[in-house]
Amino acid sequence: MEGGWGRSPGPGPALALRGTLMAVGGGSRLMAAKRGEPGGDALFVYDCANVEKKALGNKGQDGQPADKGSDNILAFAFSPSGDYFVLTDDNKRLILFRTKPSWECVSIRSVNRRSTSLIITAAEDKILVADKSGDVYSYSITEPQAEGKFELGHLSMLLDILKLPLFQQALSPDDRYILTADRDEKIRVSLTKAPYNIESYCLGHEEFVSKILVVPNHPDLLLSASGDCTLRLWKYESGDEVYCCQLSSICEPDTTKMDQKYIVSRIAYCCQESFVAILCDCIPTVYIFQLDAVAQQLVYREKISLKHKCWDIACEESGEIWILQEDSEAPLQLYRPCDGHWKSVTDDEGLQRMSKYLLDNWTAFEGFVGAESHYSSLYKASFDNMAVYLQRKEERIQKQKKKRQNLQHDADGQGKKVKTDESSL
Repeated sequence: MEGGWGRSPGPGPALALRGTLMAVGGGSRLMAAKRGEPGGDALFVYDCANVEKKALGNKGQDGQPADKGSDNILAFAFSPSGDYFVLTDDNKRLILFRTKPSWECVSIRSVNRRSTSLIITAAEDKILVADKSGDVYSYSITEPQAEGKFELGHLSMLLDILKLPLFQQALSPDDRYILTADRDEKIRVSLTKAPYNIESYCLGHEEFVSKILVVPNHPDLLLSASGDCTLRLWKYESGDEVYCCQLSSICEPDTTKMDQKYIVSRIAYCCQESFVAILCDCIPTVYIFQLDAVAQQLVYREKISLKHKCWDIACEESGEIWILQEDSEAPLQLYRPCDGHWKSVTDDEGLQRMSKYLLDNWTAFEGFVGAESHYSSLYKASFDNMAVYLQRKEERIQKQKKKRQNLQHDADGQGKKVKTDESSL
């Protein structure tokens, strides 16, 4: 997700929950543990920097040597049951883990391009990986050493690969559709069994689409967020937009910057009360909405203001919100719903255990403290062509005037010289 072709710290620390399991990624390091069980298993730590560099991963698609990555984790996800976990890193490796009865690495495979997003199907037989060039490949879980299979690509990205599109993906709960979103403002709905068949497009965003989420308990609805600072709701099978929220109308009191961009970096959802929690890039606030599925709209409820910038958030089914933040003293926070409001919890055993694990491994996060937004480079440069044209036209006119004046000056000088010569005769 970096801008340009240079290396960057990656998308930043991230958090994932599945049942009692919690996984946190920072830099090249993955940390995972059972947070909700007294006397749970010890922390599992996996460092991509210690993975043996294989020759297979050191060449690009053209067979030429590829630039070495940073080992930073770019994306990860649990399977729906939590039995599997998968991550991809900046060295173009896809690493699959089995989480039960204990964590173990199942396979390490190479991907063609650096990835931006991945997901495990509901059937837990495939991993779908989206990359920076706009392609989606599938990787078998039942055959953990098998190579990837090309599934679909976005033609606009292939024609403009240097723009390094932000590429997110999601699955409908029944695995019928693959939903992909790109830098060219499009959300595409494709059939999983035949990805070349496009069911619909969800068109309306005016900037890159940063996040998409199919609402689990209302699987006909899709939430999306974009660099145009909107949060939208879609009937994605038909491509119809049913609701649009201008985030600036909600977020403006939380920043003093006049030109602040409200880019959603995470959408978390709780089925129990249909709560939607969003995190805006570089703004230390979590905004909470409630989905009214009947009216097909989002109702703003409240915000959780924090002292430090947030890296990621995740929701429990009970409505609890976990927050991973840029704080070396309290990197993890837990907020619990109480009488319609979310209140900070400090005496939770799982919170205390996971916080200690993160503090013991704080070196993995230090490189991301104070880092700038990795979304800013995704905005397309705009040019006022008419202004540029008029400016250049004026420059040409002035240049021509100066040239004529110089010619006239030379002609006048030559005339004076002739007259002087004649008078001397």
